[in-house]
Amino acid sequence: MFKPQRIIPVALFLLILALTGCVASYIYYPKRDIRLTPRALGLPYTDVTLETSDGIKINAWWVPALSPRATVLFCHGNGGNISSYLETLAVFHRLGLSALIFDYRGYGNSQGTPSEQGTYLDAEAAWRYLIDEQKTAPQQLIIWGRSLGGAVAARTAARHPAGMLVLESAFTSVPEVAHEHFAWLPDWFFARYRYETRRYLEQVRAPTLVIHSPEDEIIAFAHGRRLFEAAKGHKAFLTIKGSHNQGFIDSRALYEPGIEAFIRRYATPSQEPAQ
Repeated sequence: MFKPQRIIPVALFLLILALTGCVASYIYYPKRDIRLTPRALGLPYTDVTLETSDGIKINAWWVPALSPRATVLFCHGNGGNISSYLETLAVFHRLGLSALIFDYRGYGNSQGTPSEQGTYLDAEAAWRYLIDEQKTAPQQLIIWGRSLGGAVAARTAARHPAGMLVLESAFTSVPEVAHEHFAWLPDWFFARYRYETRRYLEQVRAPTLVIHSPEDEIIAFAHGRRLFEAAKGHKAFLTIKGSHNQGFIDSRALYEPGIEAFIRRYATPSQEPAQ
């Protein structure tokens, strides 16, 4: 049995960690080094600098398709940077999708330090770039989030019109997934970080595709099912195989045809040439 004199110091230590922002090290794993660019795949791209509403400059790549069927706004996961997602850009290319992939503040060449509200503002800047600069029609926009990016994507789609929303290997909320991995931690430990994907998803009216693997070792398959149940309107669930980070590669035979079928059903054909 724990003695009060032992519990109090531990609680105070956890409180100090939470208040000083050290919990962020459990949430964000940014890398600064840009290892490769889309040029390594033979894909033309434009390096873009976006400015957020709070004055942070973030880095993005605009990767146009030759004859785009739609345009993806891709919100990546909590690790690495945009150069960690070249395989994903290759998938978009094979599917005939133009794409904007951006780094959250504190990642890659983006300024600042990551925070929950900051990642939302970063996605807002990316959305504005596609609408204002690339003249993307909202109905031709696919807002796509992987892992932590699922919450960012869901929030963006809840606030702005879009043709589709894709949630891949996403969680319902940080407190729920944290409780599964760190059941011994008090609920308030992660109080500053919510990322409430399910709550945002309930406000989305665009057709929604949820993708998840039963073998995901980081975000349990049940999160994907709960997100699917929360989605309103037209929706589909794509079950893939493999791990959290490699499932989309290991399941290519399931992954790409499943996405293709969803796009065929719900995408509005683009009338604009690639820029």
